[in-house]
Amino acid sequence: MANPFVHVELMTTDVAKAKEFYGGLFDWKLEDIPGMDYTLINVGEGTGGGMMKSVQPDSPPCWLAYVAVDDALVATEKARTLGAKICKEVTEIPGVGWFSVITDPTGATLALWQMNPDYRKFTACA
Repeated sequence: MANPFVHVELMTTDVAKAKEFYGGLFDWKLEDIPGMDYTLINVGEGTGGGMMKSVQPDSPPCWLAYVAVDDALVATEKARTLGAKICKEVTEIPGVGWFSVITDPTGATLALWQMNPDYRKFTACA
């Protein structure tokens, strides 16, 4: 399938509480990434994700889905021409890949993800 959902990310004001809740609810392996304020969610089979502290403390906690694209710059520009608001321009996670965050014309927010082909550590994103 072209452009599958490849990652989901929880942005919350209380990561510890979220880890306790989701760790108890599901059989997820939660792995804190050294040197980052990020927890990787490994679900075994299927789409994994992560948890992080919300960068906007006044925004409510939410899940953000990431969709795989071949070229984040091209896909972001295409979204813009189709009426999307670009919330975050294409940004590199050094050595890992590139992402942008868009809001579609209906108001729904989505992230676009381009994996660096030389990086395969986060298999949930592959």
